[in-house]
Amino acid sequence: MKFTPLALPGAYLIEPAPVTDVRGFFARTFCRREFTANGLNPDLVQSSISFNPHRGTLRGMHYQREPYGEAKVVRCTMGRIYDVTIDLRPESATFRQWASMELSADNRRSVYIPEGCAHGFLTLVDHCEVHYQMSEFFHSESVAGVRWNDPAFSIQWPGNVSIISSRDRDLPDFTA
Repeated sequence: MKFTPLALPGAYLIEPAPVTDVRGFFARTFCRREFTANGLNPDLVQSSISFNPHRGTLRGMHYQREPYGEAKVVRCTMGRIYDVTIDLRPESATFRQWASMELSADNRRSVYIPEGCAHGFLTLVDHCEVHYQMSEFFHSESVAGVRWNDPAFSIQWPGNVSIISSRDRDLPDFTA
């Protein structure tokens, strides 16, 4: 695997390093040793998927508050998404900044999102499936989020949002 640091400390683009032959290829998408060697939390305790039938669906911006902060590894296994991470760590030099990338079934990239960062995405095509691995179990009392269009972040989304949950749409303005 190839680990490329993003602009937010502790966030990484992860690309597979395929071994190819006449059958196609084989590539690792997770390795505890490689995660540890790159300073990433290798303790992934839960996996989930989301399926989004329509282009323009926005999910986010979500995180879990301490003491149940979670790191995430996110990969788009069907379709294409615009993936966004926001640094919500007050002690970070990149506090309130965001990083984005396109994840798709074709590019097979993953993004590692460290604890203390919010995550969300916008579907760029119909029929998108997103696979998540998390370092912490789901704790409903710690679920939190920031609004996708909050001026505190000024995220530049590449398309119109046509589908969003009322919960995500109605999140309050961010206050530090």
